[in-house]
Amino acid sequence: MYATISTAGAGGAALLLGLLLTEPLRRFAVRHGITDRPSARKAHTRPTPYLGGVAVAVATFAAGAAAALAGGVFDPVVGVLLGGAAVMCVLGLIDDLRPLGPMVRLCVEVLSAAVVVSVGGHPDLFGNTIDAVLSIVWIVFVTNAFNLLDNMDGAASSLCVVIGGFVCLTAPAGGPDGVGVLVAALACACLGFLFHNRHPARIFLGDAGSLFLGFTLASALVVLHDDVEGLSGPAGLLLATVVPTLDTTLVMLSRYRESKPLLQGGTDHIAHRLRRLGLTVPQVVRYLALLAVAGCLSGMLVTHGLLPPGTALAAAGAVGVGAVALLLRIPAATAASEGGAVTAGTPSKDAARAAVPHSREANKGTALSPTAGVPAAPQ
Repeated sequence: MYATISTAGAGGAALLLGLLLTEPLRRFAVRHGITDRPSARKAHTRPTPYLGGVAVAVATFAAGAAAALAGGVFDPVVGVLLGGAAVMCVLGLIDDLRPLGPMVRLCVEVLSAAVVVSVGGHPDLFGNTIDAVLSIVWIVFVTNAFNLLDNMDGAASSLCVVIGGFVCLTAPAGGPDGVGVLVAALACACLGFLFHNRHPARIFLGDAGSLFLGFTLASALVVLHDDVEGLSGPAGLLLATVVPTLDTTLVMLSRYRESKPLLQGGTDHIAHRLRRLGLTVPQVVRYLALLAVAGCLSGMLVTHGLLPPGTALAAAGAVGVGAVALLLRIPAATAASEGGAVTAGTPSKDAARAAVPHSREANKGTALSPTAGVPAAPQ
């Protein structure tokens, strides 16, 4: 009973902090030019501040750690998870301010994931070291999948609310004390942040936020499924993160087929393709959230033994393959959004922006302060 009160208290405090901290950080980012500036390969038309992820991280740390300590349920594993999440936030913040090379980011992510797995444990599929390696790879994959998924107003933060909520509901009883409290704080901090990040967004998560969200959710899922044997563990992890998994798979396959650099930004994500079908931004976010709910509900059934994990994985795989095949039929980008010349019959840059609002992931610049002639961010 007290654990439930602690979780609810952490969630309420995190929601309030996420709501209140975002605006001061937005103004700070505007004053110091820490903005995502428009370009030929981006869809937003005004420089939009980063640092939203810093507000989410601070709210999560403050509310989650305080509730865990106050309830006497703090576990060393939670401390390690918080430390790894903090490293991700700092890594992303540095990348927002001065973009890092992919190898630097990857090395830090792998090291942080390895520490979490070595201390917090992992699911047991094969019963040997391979399980630990796969868990590390999966945490790094989800961390970067969320980074790619932060490509439309409210998308990544909404999915974090959905996934985090289900993680709290399905957390195994034998899991480390305090992890559920931490995830509740994360989900509610994102909910508070959504008041500022929903379309039209006044502030973005930035890499500091997207890496933080992905790493914290993935690490919490791995730790909560420690010693879960057989396919139940992997099924629970994959079903809970079905949307970022599908999005990353679609993007990598699309870029490979088109002989584009895999790590180059672009407007070829699920959200962008759905926009080209005529859906509005709020509609796209709602559909992605509903897909996440379906995946999380399936994971909940597997966790409670009501659905065989093999059946759930086979069904999810079939749906995923079909969805990716259909989405690949939708054009990945217009000529304007790819920076091509606008010719007769080709949509203008304004039309392209109307078709794909806010591509956070596409072609982030290396300088931060707005250039001459670029309109100031909204105050």
